[in-house]
Amino acid sequence: MNIVITGGAGFLGARLARQLLEQGKLSLAGGAPQTIKTLTLVDRVAPPATLTADGRVRAVVGDLNQLLEASDKTLQVVRTDDALVFHLAAAVSGECEADFDLGMHSNVDATRALLQACRTLGTSPTVVFASSLAVFGNSPAQPLPPVIDDRTLPTPQNSYGIQKFIGEQLVADYARKGFIRGRNVRLMTVSVRPGKPNGAASSFLSGMIREPLAGLRAACPVPPDTAVALSSPARTIEGLVRAAEAGDAEWGARTAVNLPALKTTVGEMAAALERVAGKEASSLIDWTSDPAVAGIVTSWPATIDAARARGLGLLPDKDFDSIIAAHLSENPRIAPEAMTQ
Repeated sequence: MNIVITGGAGFLGARLARQLLEQGKLSLAGGAPQTIKTLTLVDRVAPPATLTADGRVRAVVGDLNQLLEASDKTLQVVRTDDALVFHLAAAVSGECEADFDLGMHSNVDATRALLQACRTLGTSPTVVFASSLAVFGNSPAQPLPPVIDDRTLPTPQNSYGIQKFIGEQLVADYARKGFIRGRNVRLMTVSVRPGKPNGAASSFLSGMIREPLAGLRAACPVPPDTAVALSSPARTIEGLVRAAEAGDAEWGARTAVNLPALKTTVGEMAAALERVAGKEASSLIDWTSDPAVAGIVTSWPATIDAARARGLGLLPDKDFDSIIAAHLSENPRIAPEAMTQ
C-alpha cells in the first residue's frame, strides 16, 4: 500500500507517519491488512531526518497548489498506485483570520486541487480530511446547543472554520460521485503539542503547559473559567488511523465524524499542571487578556457527544493530568526534574 500525508512535516503529520511506519500494515476501508510500501510526505519544508532515513519514506517539498500543478513526475503529490491520502496540510485559525487570501489558497484551493488530482487517478483512493471543531461557532443570532453531536449544524464564525466546512463538503461530494472514498474527521484542539507555538488561536492551550514545563513563561489570553474541548496527540492520531480503517458501512454517512473530546477549563488545565509539575510551573502562566484570541476560542463548543466515534471504538482522554504526564514521557528532555513524586 502507498500512502500520502499532506502536511507530513508538521507535528501531527510527522507523528502519523511514525505511527504508520511503526505498525507497518494498515487495514484500509475494512479490508485485509496490507503492507505499507511507501509513505509520501508533502509539505513546505522537509520532514524530520528521522523519517527520511526510513527507505519507505518519500519527501515532496513545496507549496501544495504549485506541486499539484507541476508537470515534473518527481514532484507528483499523488500517483495511480496511492491507495490512501491523509490531507492534514492547512493554514491555521489565527493565520486565516489575519490573511483571508492565505486561508483561501491553503485551505480551499489546495483541498479542491488535491481532490481533483485524486479524481484524475481513476482509482477512488481513500481520502481522510482533517477538519476541525472550528466548524462550530456560537453567535447571538444562532447560539449553539448545549451539546454538540454528529448531527449539529455547523455555524462557523471565522474564516478558518468556514474554510474547513467547505473542505468537508467538497470531500463529501467527490465521495458521492465515486471519485474518492471520503472520510471527514473533525479534530479537537490538540494539547499538548511539542515544539514552537504556531499561528493557531488555540496555540496557547499547548503553550501554557509546554513552556512552563521547560521553565519558560507563557501567556494565557482567556479567563480561567473558559471551557474547551481537547484531545491528546495520541488520541488524535488514533482517530485519523481509525477513519482510514473503517469500512463504508461502519463509517456511515458522508458527513463528518466528531472525534472524542475531553471537556475541561483553562483553569483546570493550570491546576493539572500544578499537580503534575508543582507550583513552580503553574506560576509561570501569565493571565493576560487578548480579546481577539478570546473571541475566536470562546465561540467554539466545549461539550461534544461523539456517538459515531464511540461506535468506531474511539474514546476521549481520561483527564488532563494524564495528557501532561504523556507529554513529559514522550519529551523526556523537557524539565523532567519538575515532575512531582
